[in-house]
Amino acid sequence: METRNYSAGIISQSFWFNEFKQYLKLIYEKYDTEEIKALVIDNNLFGAPNERRARRIYGYISNRAACAEEPLQELFFSSDLETQKMINLICVIRRDKLFFEFLYEVYREKIIVGETCLSVSDANIFFNYKESQEDLIAGWTDATKRRLQSAYFNFMTESNLLRSDGKKYMITPHLLDIALERYLQAKGETAIIKAITGEV
Repeated sequence: METRNYSAGIISQSFWFNEFKQYLKLIYEKYDTEEIKALVIDNNLFGAPNERRARRIYGYISNRAACAEEPLQELFFSSDLETQKMINLICVIRRDKLFFEFLYEVYREKIIVGETCLSVSDANIFFNYKESQEDLIAGWTDATKRRLQSAYFNFMTESNLLRSDGKKYMITPHLLDIALERYLQAKGETAIIKAITGEV
């Protein structure tokens, strides 16, 4: 997986599965990025409340979709809904180093040791550990870290890695579609497989 700097940018995003699917469909139909941008901004393809928000969503989705190379796009459109959501998540964590590390170091470890819940305190421990290693993260406010935790849990719930049960988040270990698993293996991304499934 490409090395990226730590970022809190995910707090400005949503799972945006339908928007991601629409964008990939247009790419698949050979629209170029400028044509898609015009559809999103001028025709409000994503139903944004205003042009400024439409531009921001376009930027996030276009960056996310750039992580779906053509064979992954083909896999997306030949897959079921659950696998499509997982591909959306994979494109998010390909761009977000800290979220990937949260999945690998916290979510995966919970599965390995047989725990069934993920809690806010687990996220707090993770951020405390990371801020002891990285000055950038140490400079973030507590509010930013709370928003990151909320974003992580939302993305994981939307992709069915977690199930919200009142104030608890139940871990729902995921079995990847075999075609997607083989694709990630061929790309040298076994760490993503482990982060999602809890494999040792």
